[in-house]
Amino acid sequence: MQTITIINTGCANLSSVKFAFERLGYQAEITDNHTTIQQAEKLVLPGVGTALAAMQSMQARQLTDILTQLSQPVLGICLGMQLMTDYSAEGEISTLKLIQGKTELLPNKGLPLPHMGWNKVHYQDLHPLFEHIPQDSYFYFVHSYAVLPNENTIAACDYGVPFSAAIAKNNFYGVQFHPERSGKVGEQLLRNFMENL
Repeated sequence: MQTITIINTGCANLSSVKFAFERLGYQAEITDNHTTIQQAEKLVLPGVGTALAAMQSMQARQLTDILTQLSQPVLGICLGMQLMTDYSAEGEISTLKLIQGKTELLPNKGLPLPHMGWNKVHYQDLHPLFEHIPQDSYFYFVHSYAVLPNENTIAACDYGVPFSAAIAKNNFYGVQFHPERSGKVGEQLLRNFMENL
């Protein structure tokens, strides 16, 4: 049985992500132990809260250098995806620089922030992360900041402006939505991460 290792960043609701993988039949562990993280098969970088608080928490746990050196597949969820980019306007801080891109406040287009609820996700080319997921499926979002589309965008969403719903580079993958709260398509995406990458 495959094991997914969920990185304890110190400021995330980790149990819902853990239960989502366990419901699919995978073993799941939550840890900030350096050796366990380095030896993990696959990892999730979750995140709830602010980029500044998350980066400070990871630095206090001495996780930032370890994360940049990982070679196994890593999935960032919501804030976890934003932390993978170069910079976040939320706190005006440098982030992990794993995937090129910048996290910006969604512009005011007359829509309320945070962007909260179900929205349609469109992928350009079928990526292994989206296998068996119908085009324009609805996923669940809760966020005010987003990564604007760039060369690492593999799926996009629109909330007044287009933004990256998913990004990928090398062994690092990020999704802005919450797959653990997105029903069957969310379950399929987590399964794809475990089986396809």
